[in-house]
Amino acid sequence: MFSRKKPSDDSSATDAAADAAAIEQSVGKGRPTPTRKQSQAANKRPLVPDDRRAAAKADREKKRAVRDREYQAMQTGDEKHLPYRDQGPVRRYIRDYVDARWNVGEYFLFLAMAFLVITLFSNQAPALALGAILGLYVVVLIAIIDAFIMWRTLKKRLVATFGAEKLIRGTALYAIMRAFQIRRARLPKPQVKHGEFPA
Repeated sequence: MFSRKKPSDDSSATDAAADAAAIEQSVGKGRPTPTRKQSQAANKRPLVPDDRRAAAKADREKKRAVRDREYQAMQTGDEKHLPYRDQGPVRRYIRDYVDARWNVGEYFLFLAMAFLVITLFSNQAPALALGAILGLYVVVLIAIIDAFIMWRTLKKRLVATFGAEKLIRGTALYAIMRAFQIRRARLPKPQVKHGEFPA
């Protein structure tokens, strides 16, 4: 007779639903999930920046910094910042081998300049000019043969050291073009002396 009145089933169900709603509201993110269209719109960036002049200046500065870093790497032989065409152990091996060798092609430019000087006096000494032309052709032929022999020997070394799969297209041209450059003008700078062939 003095006992408490038990709550009805309806009131307990209502209280449980209210508690669940409160828990869900406190745990949830409090905002609706954005649609895919809204997410893509938020991630869009303009193709043309607002300040085109400032963007172009920043791009030029960035490219200049990359060029300066690459040029410094070509002077010091830093493999990390070399241009892409000069990177890798195969290209380093080629450079060291060519630089350690006495190449006929590296003297070709000097001989060509001497030939131009001689041709200036071709009217006074036609025999001398003819001899210079023949001599230039002989030097060109010898330089081509020397470059061919150099590449055959270098190719065998590269296959023995790195495997045949590392001889990608352009490797022979890379070696021959370097052999025809004046040693002081080569970039990257030679890192070995004459006779110091790579192992």
